[in-house]
Amino acid sequence: MVMASSLKLVPFLLLLASPVLAQTYNVGHAASPAELAMDITISPSGANLPVGSGTAKVGAMLFVDKGCSGCHGDMGKGGVTSAPALLSAKANKPWGPDNSPWDSGINIPVKMPYATIGFDFIQRAMPLGDEGSLTPNDVYSITAYLMANNNLIPADMVLNQDNLAKIVMPMQREPSDAGGPLQWAQVPDYVPNGPRMKGYPH
Repeated sequence: MVMASSLKLVPFLLLLASPVLAQTYNVGHAASPAELAMDITISPSGANLPVGSGTAKVGAMLFVDKGCSGCHGDMGKGGVTSAPALLSAKANKPWGPDNSPWDSGINIPVKMPYATIGFDFIQRAMPLGDEGSLTPNDVYSITAYLMANNNLIPADMVLNQDNLAKIVMPMQREPSDAGGPLQWAQVPDYVPNGPRMKGYPH
């Protein structure tokens, strides 16, 4: 009986509380043009890449000087901390049907479908604890170093805002009707309640 009486009070209490629940808190504001200009997102097409350039030779020095090797190991071989390896043991020969990037181990540079992904991540999230401290030239150089080490670009290539997005990565897909050795990730579109892919373990 007491519980029934208490429940009758709930609508009344909610009515009293509604002005409090409905109030605004004036948190945040619409982004200003200056704030929108701070967007550093890099698209696969290369849009929004900063002007700059870098080489693997300079990147090799920066990889040590900026502390990258302290987490990722010498040349990015890994094994120092829980940070991933950045050098594939299979990078000593060209990527292709006989050297699949799927079998390259846990290796971020080789498994990126677009070269701009590496640049974007390094620019916004590295080095750990001092994020955002690298100049565009630093980031181009470190990106060039990782890509050259993994046999993705020539060792003497000067990486910049004009050519980074043009690099064809081993995991980058060609159009589905083009065929060819770059179709590593061709999978059917997801359909709710559709059949599992062949060999799918679950």
